[in-house]
Amino acid sequence: MLKPAFIAVAIATTLLAGCGGNSSAPAAPKNVLFFLGDGMGMNTLTAARIYKVGEDGELTIDTLPETAFVKTYSNNAQVTDSAPSMAAYMTGVKMNNEVISMTPETSAFDATGKNYLNGTDSTCPTSGNGSAVTTLLELAKAAGWGTGAVTTTRVTHATPAVTYAHICHRDAENTIAAQAVPGGLGYNSALGDGLDVLLGGGRQFFLPTASGGKRTDGRDLTAELVTKGYTYVKTKTEFDAAAAGSTKKIVGLFTSSHMSYDLDRDPAVEPSLAEMTTKAIDILSKNEKGFFLMVEGGRIDHALHETTAKKALQDTVAFDDAIKTAIAKMKAIDPDLSNTLIVVTADHDHTLVLNGYAARTGATTAVNPGVLGLLKNFVTGALNLDSGGNPFTIIGFGNGENRPANRSALSDAQVADKTYHQEAAIPMAAGSETHGGTDVFLGAIGRGSDKFTGVINNTEVFNLIRQSVGL
Repeated sequence: MLKPAFIAVAIATTLLAGCGGNSSAPAAPKNVLFFLGDGMGMNTLTAARIYKVGEDGELTIDTLPETAFVKTYSNNAQVTDSAPSMAAYMTGVKMNNEVISMTPETSAFDATGKNYLNGTDSTCPTSGNGSAVTTLLELAKAAGWGTGAVTTTRVTHATPAVTYAHICHRDAENTIAAQAVPGGLGYNSALGDGLDVLLGGGRQFFLPTASGGKRTDGRDLTAELVTKGYTYVKTKTEFDAAAAGSTKKIVGLFTSSHMSYDLDRDPAVEPSLAEMTTKAIDILSKNEKGFFLMVEGGRIDHALHETTAKKALQDTVAFDDAIKTAIAKMKAIDPDLSNTLIVVTADHDHTLVLNGYAARTGATTAVNPGVLGLLKNFVTGALNLDSGGNPFTIIGFGNGENRPANRSALSDAQVADKTYHQEAAIPMAAGSETHGGTDVFLGAIGRGSDKFTGVINNTEVFNLIRQSVGL
């Protein structure tokens, strides 16, 4: 039998707890910011550093305290495309090329090799061709966190789509767009009441053909999103006017297709990646439980496919600026980043190379082509010449569209122009330079970042993020 004194103490303790005297403080919000430089291989990252700050300078990416190297191969290919490589990060599952967040057996093609597409509509079988796998964004949504995806590509493009959609072929962008509209036909119900932030390009997949879009079902998804409580913006002016304090959910579609390369961007028309990242953090950080945000520097990849190195390097710098902005903003919210994990990586490499024995160039300026220029001898400073007696550039590509049968003399002004296509060893069709299979860099800072070390598979990143923040 319990003694009266013990009972009295127990009752008093219970009463005190009921009055809040023994209650614990609310858990601090946890945040994950995942930055993906599409196609940002090690050579591109090195060239971007020299381009911006010279050989001995540092980008923000270079200052991240924890680092690793990531294997990027997909389930069926030595060299991946963006869909399965990003999906490996977001789901922990290796899948086949072209597939968006589905199980490993899912194929983007039928038995004859024809893709499951009708234009930009999906013809994926409804059964017998794999099933959806849960993404980090969906896990965050289920935990009550804020969620967002920001990109300089179409928001329905492979990398952002992987976070919120499931489809057997990445090019079914009409179908992917429908998965982001709460309550609509084809909606991904795992998103609950929907993404909180979606910013980028790709308006054409949200509008019917009658309105200049590509939707064949007659739906205006932008109007449907507005009825679901979203603030819809399509210009920089509207974007700036959407105050974070009063905006609960936002969709920004600033261009019909991809957003402009940073070198071509009109700042009065299109927000920068850093500006979109800022807006996303301001809105998402209002969630008391925390948030998950994916930010993609997507047009790095496109410029590399074109072999227009200057565009690729400038977009890499713009991506780095977004990372710098995000770290500063998060430290203002969470000074020690004790509850915030920031991960920066790439989905795959490209075939960009830095030809050897160049003299140091320093940063690229209006009067100095820097790493974009012709290769000069590190001893004499004279132009190095190929076996035909012609100068050549520091940057080249393993394959690409500019492979002249007979090389001629080049000038620094010519090769440093943003429209110049660097020369390639293997000739390809215009815009058809390929991805490369080399491991990519990963940097991390904040909560659990010390878990990212060594050489790891891209699927491991998913598990490490979950362990770090308890998702």
